[in-house]
Amino acid sequence: MLDLCLVVEELSKACGGVGVLFAVNALGSFPILLSGSDEQKQTYLPPIARGEKLIAFGLSERPAGSDASGLTTTARDDGDHWVLNGSKKWTTNGGAADIYSVFAVTDPTSKSRRISAIIVEKGDPGFEIGRAEDKMGIRCVPVVELHFDECRVPKNRLLGGRPGLGFKHAMMTLDRARPGVAAQAVGLAAGALELSTLYATQRKQFGQSISGFQMIQQMMADMASNVEAGRQLVYAAARACDAGVPELTKMAALSKLFATDMAMKVTTDAVQIFGGYGFMKDYPIEKYMRDAKITQIYEGTNQVQRLVIARNLIKEAGRLDHLAAFIPLPDHPNTLEDQARAESASAGA
Repeated sequence: MLDLCLVVEELSKACGGVGVLFAVNALGSFPILLSGSDEQKQTYLPPIARGEKLIAFGLSERPAGSDASGLTTTARDDGDHWVLNGSKKWTTNGGAADIYSVFAVTDPTSKSRRISAIIVEKGDPGFEIGRAEDKMGIRCVPVVELHFDECRVPKNRLLGGRPGLGFKHAMMTLDRARPGVAAQAVGLAAGALELSTLYATQRKQFGQSISGFQMIQQMMADMASNVEAGRQLVYAAARACDAGVPELTKMAALSKLFATDMAMKVTTDAVQIFGGYGFMKDYPIEKYMRDAKITQIYEGTNQVQRLVIARNLIKEAGRLDHLAAFIPLPDHPNTLEDQARAESASAGA
């Protein structure tokens, strides 16, 4: 994961679209890595690793973005096949990919085990690539709809060995993919900082380079500090993933939240340093700002990341019992004076 983040960061310094084009192959591969059988891994992962085939991740739908449990695409058990019906939305690498990790409802009556993950291949009967999205940013990588109309897929393409494990595997996948999105954001911010620093030393106003103005210096210092803070948080999350620590969900959400909010702020400030030229497509800096925006949205919006972080903090509160003595509850004495009065009353009794 750390290697992945380093590569995504460097690619994204030049182009966020190329960064995600690379990273999404990991996103699509994670369900197979995490829950695939040995046979599935041997069949699909080597050609992806060699660059001979691309893979995509089919989770989001029109009614199910951040609410990954609200899928409507179905997979019906039909003898030796699963039969898929429905559509997927915002599938990055779609159309270019040869392999798709697709999540569908296999048991509509179940609450906890209704979703399964199934491998779909380009050319499977009933599988079609739909509309290509006209995007604000990351325009070099295709993002498309996937359509399934009685799409027949062999039973041995089910991931996890049995139906109903798809939602769990989707969440595990996102825990491992979010540091990659965060690395994309760090790369975008770092690239924008480099370009705006160079520009500030060359652009002259009032008889001097604008880099000599304290307001510009403050912006540059804040941008650099935030980029480095985001980078270290991403690396920490990547190392946590590699080490298999139990706090991965929180660490992944922390890195994604901080790095992507940071990237939006830094790229916007970079446009400001470029001034009027920053608003024009003649210069590359406006592209960094457009590319940065999607990092706050995909693989879980940053509002969702805040919920994930807060819920994990609440779960961890049980480990803080040793601090309870320092935080009196409302129905206990909460000042030294109150405590002294209570002790005095108790002694008198």
